[in-house]
Amino acid sequence: MTIFSSEDKPKIICMTCLVETSPQALPLGAACIASAIKNDSRTRDKFFVELLSFSKEEKSFSVDSIINKIFEKKEPLFVCMSMYVWNRNILEDVAAKIKEKNSNIICIAGGPEVTANPFSLTNFDYTCSGAGENSMPELINCLYENKNVNIQGVYSKKDFQEYCKKYSVEQKKKAAEALRSVPPLPSEIASPYLDGTIDPAKYGGALWELARGCPFKCSYCYESKGENKISFFPEERLLKELELFAAKNIAQVFVLDPTYNADKARALKRLNAIKQKAPGMFFYFEARAEFIDRELAKAFASIPCSLQIGLQSSDENVLSLVHRTFNKKQFVKNIGILNEEGVVFGFDLIFGLPGDGLQGFKNSIDFAVSLYPNNIELFCLSVLPGTDLYERADELKLQYENVPPYHVIENSTFNKNDISKAEELALSCNLFYSQGRAVPWFIAVTKPLHIKPSNFFTDFISFAKIKNINLNNACAKLSSIEIESLQIDFIKFKYDEKHLQKLFIAAKDIIKLNNALSRTTADAAEQTVTLNYHPDDLLSEYMFDLNFFCANAKHFNCNVKTFIGKNGADYKIVK
Repeated sequence: MTIFSSEDKPKIICMTCLVETSPQALPLGAACIASAIKNDSRTRDKFFVELLSFSKEEKSFSVDSIINKIFEKKEPLFVCMSMYVWNRNILEDVAAKIKEKNSNIICIAGGPEVTANPFSLTNFDYTCSGAGENSMPELINCLYENKNVNIQGVYSKKDFQEYCKKYSVEQKKKAAEALRSVPPLPSEIASPYLDGTIDPAKYGGALWELARGCPFKCSYCYESKGENKISFFPEERLLKELELFAAKNIAQVFVLDPTYNADKARALKRLNAIKQKAPGMFFYFEARAEFIDRELAKAFASIPCSLQIGLQSSDENVLSLVHRTFNKKQFVKNIGILNEEGVVFGFDLIFGLPGDGLQGFKNSIDFAVSLYPNNIELFCLSVLPGTDLYERADELKLQYENVPPYHVIENSTFNKNDISKAEELALSCNLFYSQGRAVPWFIAVTKPLHIKPSNFFTDFISFAKIKNINLNNACAKLSSIEIESLQIDFIKFKYDEKHLQKLFIAAKDIIKLNNALSRTTADAAEQTVTLNYHPDDLLSEYMFDLNFFCANAKHFNCNVKTFIGKNGADYKIVK
């Protein structure tokens, strides 16, 4: 009997290109397909399956470097690519070059971009629409054994040609939803972590898939045309994955669940398991504010975690156009509970939504900042193919890019010029507030200026231009210390403008001390800052009224060292 090594078997590459190098950009989609091929009875042990991922942040990143890696040592028989908005153009170029080098290599594409329109990709031999854990192994087995391919959700180049002749553009839009593969049950899906396909330690963290599907129908999301129910992964699998993460001693886990707290009992059970099996590991959750209550907030506060909450807009009428409900009073109340329990959270905001305008977007920023979020993520609306928004674009008078990332260009209430201003405003808010870790002190320091946050960030844009600072480059390149210096310079500029010089020394101390504590929390690195006031006073409730603070607090020149104590970041006065 001849025993073949893994290298002797036909080679299958499952690959993707990542938008960045981080645990949040781990190649989970490609890994799931690789794991499915390795575990499916039709393909098990027949192939040598290799998982490859490439980051756009790598210095050597290029289509040629990807091709060299794919053809390294041994040519593959199949190359399966996981395609998203951010890597579609790159992967189309990769597929074209593969076919140039060897036309016999079979290129297959899957992922959200394919699911949206499987007939829009011409450089691939086959496309797989929808979840691919069942259809991909079946396709590979059929091709390897020269069987006819007749699989729901799988389409060949011949299918592309016939489809394009048969359907109009509008029919193509409507037909895409019915072309998907039959989704597998979560209980049937192999774990790429547990079978060793992907090692989370290599990435310093993990993307943790708890469920598939979403009960909501937000028009701008891929899920708007997907499964309208949630299918949960088996409890046994999730516990084993959690134990693996703990054994690997990874720092952070991003939980892939569109609405983690949609099922309160399940959410509480999972938080308790995390507390017991992975103490100290940091978790990121997507949550809905309307489902927050005191019990859930306390449970979130019991573990190191952060919630990202999709606010999108503070205008109920705007949200109704994209099929989102919003009760502002209830939202404020529930976010207040998170603040009271000490839960870290951030908001997502979108500009360019139908029915919204620049002033509406500014109002949303003002509303968001008033609730003390740890960060605010601001995005331009993308009209993604395959979504409800894509199908209603004409009705809603949305003009958008017809290539990734499909950003909205303008709509009937948000013109091109205002979209451009909103983009600058998003960069300004991101740099000064989110990357600048300004939440502990922002409202206190800006209160004497009597200015709305959105106008403050608008003024910061003008200040950056005077200083010849490109906000886009600054967001990408400036360190925390450099951002702090910019924050202090701008605050001094605004205080001078408003004749508030007597408050500046205290404001500067508040910024420096809080930023030092934030850096220590984030990086576990000790910091030393020189202050003019006692740190206890600077962190007291009195600092929220700077006029009162400066009139009553005594000067106390000191050096303060921040460090990680028993309960997180702490400080002490040093010589």
